[in-house]
Amino acid sequence: MLRRPLAGLAAAALGRVPSDGMPGPRPVVLSGPSGAGKSTLLKRLLQEHGSIFGFSVSHTTRDPRPGEENGKDYYFVTREVMQQDIAAGDFIEHAEFSGNLYGTSKAAVRAVQAMNRICVLDVDLQGEQRLRQRNTETEESLAKRLAAARVDMESCECKEQGLFDLIIINDDLDKAYQALEEALSEEIKKAQRTSHS
Repeated sequence: MLRRPLAGLAAAALGRVPSDGMPGPRPVVLSGPSGAGKSTLLKRLLQEHGSIFGFSVSHTTRDPRPGEENGKDYYFVTREVMQQDIAAGDFIEHAEFSGNLYGTSKAAVRAVQAMNRICVLDVDLQGEQRLRQRNTETEESLAKRLAAARVDMESCECKEQGLFDLIIINDDLDKAYQALEEALSEEIKKAQRTSHS
């Protein structure tokens, strides 16, 4: 049976309080391939602790798709603006994918933390079928996405030191959820104490 990493919590670059002293609960990174159950676990977590969590809005240099809104789905910016902000140290993480830049700004995380919420960064590894069904990808960009997902999965399967603080194998949903909730318990308690103060 193939055991698939489901969630990497608090990736080294994102899970620790950055050196510039961002106030509020530590951000959490959830990462896993499409179909591994990551969304199911996140949905359950939000049902039980919804007011504790918030999502940051990422930046991208790609054009908006029909129905996407600036500031809601993404912050749509030019490559030049995003490169300047990256060079200025305004981003926690960024990557280039299919010819476009994507990233999470410190300001986006601070906005969630200012509401005393745990900022969740959901890093989805898209499945091939789902991407093909969206019909928004060229074969070339689809091949790049899949290659990136394979590299990411290989890193997880090898449990590369320092990449994730925790890898949850979703071969039992209840046990996987318990492990996720336990890993976040201290941050949840902190956020609950502060919101009740």
